[in-house]
Amino acid sequence: MTVQASNLESEHLPDPAGAPEGEPSKIAGKSPTKLAMDRFRRDKLSMISFTVVVVYLLVGIAAPFLVHFGVLDPTTLHNQGKDSLLDANTLPKGAWGGISWDHPLGVEPGTGRDVLSRVIFGITFSLSIALSATILAITIGTVMGIISGFSGGWVDAIIGRAIDLTLSFPQTLMLLALSSMGVATVAEFLPGGESDDIPNGFYVVLVLGLFGWPGIARIIRGQVLSVREREFVDAAVLIGASRRRIYFKEILPNLWAPLLVTFTLTMPAYISAEAALSFLGVGINPPTPTLGNILRSSINYSIGDFMFFFTPAFLIMVIVVSFNLLGDGIRDALDPKAAR
Repeated sequence: MTVQASNLESEHLPDPAGAPEGEPSKIAGKSPTKLAMDRFRRDKLSMISFTVVVVYLLVGIAAPFLVHFGVLDPTTLHNQGKDSLLDANTLPKGAWGGISWDHPLGVEPGTGRDVLSRVIFGITFSLSIALSATILAITIGTVMGIISGFSGGWVDAIIGRAIDLTLSFPQTLMLLALSSMGVATVAEFLPGGESDDIPNGFYVVLVLGLFGWPGIARIIRGQVLSVREREFVDAAVLIGASRRRIYFKEILPNLWAPLLVTFTLTMPAYISAEAALSFLGVGINPPTPTLGNILRSSINYSIGDFMFFFTPAFLIMVIVVSFNLLGDGIRDALDPKAAR
């Protein structure tokens, strides 16, 4: 009797939110997605990183329109910049490399192009290359990982050996060695000549994507090995569903969490890779700006015009760190048992 009375009392406890006494309290349930979003919002560092990433994406989207309407001018040669440096190791004529109201970040030594306009416009090309390569790598890696993990047997063995073979190639050396032939081959299938920026950009995207999928495939394969044992997959097999439906209707929707984390960690790696490849002379060349080729151009003036060198390096650092912190925050939010 005592237990029954206590149970009855617990069912009619007043709602702390202000429900009238005597009415049963209403407990609002939350889905796993809602709980993950709440955990993510409580992480201040992750929210700051998310804000920075959103600002970068908005700037990258808006930059071409700002150039089209004349708000940004990344190509015009201004007279005040033509003699802005005496040589690479001397201070520029004028304070801080030509900084003024018209050129808040100064001008490029020798050419006089506005640094602010070129950096903002360069964000568009850098993010476009990194985003395209990330999507390509994740698409190939996801498909191969699902097929490998679900099929098993000889299919899994063949894909596994293909992953090992791809990982054995030195990506950077292959990209540099095949750059001339690769750009020429891509140019045959795209409008514009071999010197056009479009073939150069496509070549970088293809190489990063085709060499970047093996690690993603291994992650997805490990997840699929667990998902394929679920009841809904067994039910789909029993009713005779096709492999395509099982892969993309049953298994793929249950992989969004690792895919989201993988995306946020792969994107900054490819932003850094684009900058490194531009520094090595592979990729989009000036006067079309990217953060990588701006940084390459500024190396010679790191002493004489520090702002010209510091600006692209700082922006690359901020976006890479922000994406990495965002990925860590999403991973922690989706896996509350992980150590924080």
